[in-house]
Amino acid sequence: MIGRRAAGDPEQLREQLRELRLERTRITWWRRLVRARLDLAVARTAGPQPLGGAVAARMRGQGAEVPEATELLELLHGADPMGEVGRLVELRDLDGRLGAYERSVDESLRQVGDDLVDRMAAEPERILGRPPGRVRPTATHGRGPGSTP
Repeated sequence: MIGRRAAGDPEQLREQLRELRLERTRITWWRRLVRARLDLAVARTAGPQPLGGAVAARMRGQGAEVPEATELLELLHGADPMGEVGRLVELRDLDGRLGAYERSVDESLRQVGDDLVDRMAAEPERILGRPPGRVRPTATHGRGPGSTP
């Protein structure tokens, strides 16, 4: 689809738009997952700073339920830091490829949308089933150019 104009009648163009929008939604979802996995890999490698100290003590004193550091670190349990470093490169590459695909789908969305609008402008009665509406100028009541107050 990239590099050429979409072909087909308006209903085919509408279907292409629906398919492209759905694919765009899928790409967005996968990119969120990859980025979350990337964040987790970084956290497993670098190890986040634990909550605690004076702020946590004050907040507990005010009734806040502050998670314990051990409870949070259990989320990262079992991770091999060296293995995670290797995953960083893989995950960044995957995110880059998803981003390139996302840009391609976005360009196709623009092309198909433009083609549909062009077809509608060229043949409004055939495509819309009615003649195009006319835009009438609004009355300016003496406030337009060339009028006198």
